[in-house]
Amino acid sequence: MKKKIVLRVLSPTSVTIFKIQNRRGYAAFCKGNLTEGRTPYQAYLRMNKALKRKGYTLKNITSLKAQKLVKK
Repeated sequence: MKKKIVLRVLSPTSVTIFKIQNRRGYAAFCKGNLTEGRTPYQAYLRMNKALKRKGYTLKNITSLKAQKLVKK
């Protein structure tokens, strides 16, 4: 039987979301992981899935808050 992994919670500000140049969509970067999505919110959700593989999790946010996390 597998041990249950305790996930450490990260704040949404630890994720860097930016617009991808010369392509459609957004990318998210955190803890050495890079994910892509059509919207900032989708990139954030995919980052949460990638971080769960490493023992972290992100707080749930709304799509409006994800748009505010985008770096210009």
